[in-house]
Amino acid sequence: MRVPHNSVVLVADGRKMLFLRNTGDADYPNLEVINAAEQPGRYDRDFKTDAPGRAFQSFGSARSAMEEVDFQRQEEDRFAADAAAMLKRHAMDGDYDSLIVVAPPRTLGALRKCYHREVTDRLKAELPKDLTGHPVNAIGRILIETE
Repeated sequence: MRVPHNSVVLVADGRKMLFLRNTGDADYPNLEVINAAEQPGRYDRDFKTDAPGRAFQSFGSARSAMEEVDFQRQEEDRFAADAAAMLKRHAMDGDYDSLIVVAPPRTLGALRKCYHREVTDRLKAELPKDLTGHPVNAIGRILIETE
């Protein structure tokens, strides 16, 4: 994948986000960190205080457990929405003309729900991979090797 000069690359998952700019050329990208954010890793058990609720049938004595809320997933979706809001803010300010988003498939789906039209107009590619644990120079090499 070619990364045009001065394009922005967002590398994100549910807890980490890197906002990078290519200061090199399309063949030899030089990604520099513009913004980085990370939310603390909290587990589902940190949010919950009780067991799941019970529902009674309208007739008879049968009971069933209600489905539990996945608070960790909600936090990750909220973080993705914040990342999409940041993309919108930078797009409205004219900070970038082309955008590449790299995120795991579930996070990519959460981001897509929150994209503004200004962001989708600038979106050149999406890559369904988790690269948040890689060094920045390795991310550039991985993008070049990906077709």
